[in-house]
Amino acid sequence: MDLKRLFYPRSVAVVGASPNMGGGGKMPYYQILKLAGYPGPIYPVNPAHREIDGQRVYASLEEIPESVDLAICLVPWRLALATVEAAARKGIGFLHFFTSGFSEIGNRELEESLVAAARKGGTRIVGPNCLGVHCAESRLTFDPTLKVQGAANVAFLGQSGGVTNNFTRLACSRKLGLNKAVSYGNQIDLRVEDFLNFLAEDDAVQVVAAYIEDIKDGGAFLSALARISPRKAVVILKGGVTEEGAGAAASHTGAMAGRHPIWSAVLRQHGCMEAHTEEQLVDLVMLATSEKIPRGTRLGYLGAGGGTSVLFADLAIGAGCSMPELSAKTQELISEKIPNVNTSTRNPVDLGAFGFNSEVIVHSMRAVDQEERIDVIVIYLSLDLLRLFETSKVESGLKAIAAGARELSKPVVPVLFRAAEDNPRVEQLRQLALTVFRQASLPMYNNLEEAVNAIRLILVWSRKRG
Repeated sequence: MDLKRLFYPRSVAVVGASPNMGGGGKMPYYQILKLAGYPGPIYPVNPAHREIDGQRVYASLEEIPESVDLAICLVPWRLALATVEAAARKGIGFLHFFTSGFSEIGNRELEESLVAAARKGGTRIVGPNCLGVHCAESRLTFDPTLKVQGAANVAFLGQSGGVTNNFTRLACSRKLGLNKAVSYGNQIDLRVEDFLNFLAEDDAVQVVAAYIEDIKDGGAFLSALARISPRKAVVILKGGVTEEGAGAAASHTGAMAGRHPIWSAVLRQHGCMEAHTEEQLVDLVMLATSEKIPRGTRLGYLGAGGGTSVLFADLAIGAGCSMPELSAKTQELISEKIPNVNTSTRNPVDLGAFGFNSEVIVHSMRAVDQEERIDVIVIYLSLDLLRLFETSKVESGLKAIAAGARELSKPVVPVLFRAAEDNPRVEQLRQLALTVFRQASLPMYNNLEEAVNAIRLILVWSRKRG
């Protein structure tokens, strides 16, 4: 199915546009027209108004002088059927219903009527009960504050508007390049598999993340997974995995949830990654968009502090990873830069007080990179202790580590831990580190557990990738 005009509409109508915020109409209108800088014609539609801020308002879709590609509908559910019928007569390509009040409250007959009416004119429906579409390239969006960070190669599909909003904002704050996003709601017409099939052919997108509550057509969904998973990294968070969660999903989007063990098995078979939290969804996408992807479970650790080294070893082994002892040659190389006091070169490597010296860290990374029995190098830094240094020195040190990591053959996963949550200086350094590492196409995690789980889960995909 060709969804190009949904993501790249030549013109847009806003049905239910209003001069006040109460009805919700003005907000999307200005998001598209002014804030996001959408370049095409926008037609506000509302029979109750003649103009909004000097812009002509049309009484109906059929009054618009052209057949627009996309109509965003903010009308009450009672007017939904008449809106679809008008769109079908006008030959409008896509209709997005922000409106709620359908199967999530038991009103399935209305949904069926909407689809039947849309079919008469070849109109396709997004939603209802959803935020709609974001496309960085066309500047069509439901959130004009979303900014592209680096290469725009990430897409998101979300059945929940709230989760979609959370992911898109988290993704931008973690410097991920958000290319497209769809909040698709009740999916009475266009379904998640339709979007997956479209993204499978989208050369701009390398990683697809999704939040899914239910599948309408199991066969079509499996076919879409089989099509996209060999080409892209796919990360999915399933909502409604418990009986209580399934009940909440039904009242949210009218979803019928399936058995979770079967779901997990299907994802594994197709080489898709399964996230278990919203944060983990972003963590996996960040690792999947890195320059070098982990392909094995043998971890090498470099950091300052014996206790943290012990905790990392426990986490790694508990996650099914291993921490092979480094060879005598590698340990000797590391020892060239650190004294044999309050340090350890075996693995985990405790650099002691030298764990804040970028020259020592880069030297040790290079030594471990030569180790055949190590697949991934994890480096650990404490932001709370880095704040004792001048910002310029911290920045130059971080850049040296990032540059050194890019030269290595093995993937490097930095962890920058923050203990003080109320210290602006620490937060400033976290943002600095994130910027430096993401510019170098490296992931960055806030704690050891996030890093270990991301490495463990991404292997489901990277090992199939070969």
